[in-house]
Amino acid sequence: MTSKSSEEKNVRNSEVVENAWSIKIPEFRPSDNPHRLVEESSFATLFPKYREHYLRECWPLVQSSLEEHGIKAELDVVEGSMTVRTTRRTWDPYIIIKARDMIKLLSRSVPYEQAVRVLQDEVGSDIIKIGSLVRNREKFVKRRQRLIGPSGCTLKSIELLTDCYVLVQGQTVAALGPYKGLQQVRRIVEDTMRNIHPIYNIKALMIKRELAKDAKLRNENWERFLPKFNSKNLSKRKQPKKKKTKKEYTPFPPPQQESKVDKQLASGEYFLKEEQRQARRRKLKDEKHAAAAKLREEKRKKPFIPPEERQYKTSSVSQNADIDVVALKKKVKNAQKKKSSLSSLPSSLLL
Repeated sequence: MTSKSSEEKNVRNSEVVENAWSIKIPEFRPSDNPHRLVEESSFATLFPKYREHYLRECWPLVQSSLEEHGIKAELDVVEGSMTVRTTRRTWDPYIIIKARDMIKLLSRSVPYEQAVRVLQDEVGSDIIKIGSLVRNREKFVKRRQRLIGPSGCTLKSIELLTDCYVLVQGQTVAALGPYKGLQQVRRIVEDTMRNIHPIYNIKALMIKRELAKDAKLRNENWERFLPKFNSKNLSKRKQPKKKKTKKEYTPFPPPQQESKVDKQLASGEYFLKEEQRQARRRKLKDEKHAAAAKLREEKRKKPFIPPEERQYKTSSVSQNADIDVVALKKKVKNAQKKKSSLSSLPSSLLL
C-alpha cells in the first residue's frame, strides 16, 4: 500500500510541475493599476533616410497601436527621428520601454507587422551590434553572409529553432521573440562573427529540442549528448611554406654593398652629361617597352597559331625506295613455278 501511495504521489507531483510550466501569466489591464503615472517619460531614435517612405505609410498604424496603451508617437521627417512619450492615460509603467524597442526595430528595417509584436508581454527584442566584432572588412562581409546562408536558409533555420524573427541589416542584427530564444540568437550571432560556423549551434539546438520532448531526460544534464566541435586550424608558423636553409658560419662580414655612384662608375654613366644620361635612360625604357609589347603581341597571336600536324609513319616499302626490283620479280616467278609444279603432280603422290 505504501509503495502504491508513493507512486501516486510522484505522479501527482510530476503533473503539478508540468502544470506549473504551462501556467500563463495574466494580461496586465488598466483595472490592475488605477493610479496614473506622475512624470512624463519619453524616448527618441533616429532613422536612416531610406526608411522615410515606409515610415510615412505605416505611421498611422503605429500611432493607433500605441494609443491603445496610452502612448503618444511623433514622427519628425526634418530631423529624421521618431519619439514616443507617456500621457495621462498611460497605466502600464513598462510600456514606454516596449514602445522604445518598437521604434528602434522600425528604424532597423524591421517591418511594422513584426515590430508591433514587441508590445506583447512575452515578446522581447534585441539589437546585436556586429560591426565592432570583426576588424577586417572582407572577413566581416563573409561571416555576415555565412550567418544568412545560401538563399537565407541558415537564417530561416535559426528562426524556426529559436521561435524568433531575425533580420540582418548593415552592421546590426535585429531579433524579436521570446526571451530564451533571444539569448540563443545572440550566442549564435556572436559565435558566427568569431569564426564559428552557425551550423554547429543549429545542430546543438536541434538535439536540445529532441531531448526536451523526452520526460526522463528533461531534467538531466545534456552535456554528454551535445556534440563537441574542436577547431582544426593549424598555425601557419608551425608549417612554413618556404623552409629556410641555414647558411654556413663565416667569421668574415659580408661585402659592402655598392653605392649608386659605384654602380654609375662601373657602367660608365658617371662620366656622361645629364642630357646623355637622360637619353640613355629613355633608350633603356623604350627597349623595355618594345620587349613588353612584343610579348603582348605574341600572347595575342598564340590562339591563332595552328598546332603542328601529327606526322604518320610511312610504310616500309615507301621508306626503302632503293629496292632491287629485278630480284623481287625473280623471287615471285620462282614461287609461281613451284606452285604450278606441285599442282601438276597426281593426287596419290601428294597424299
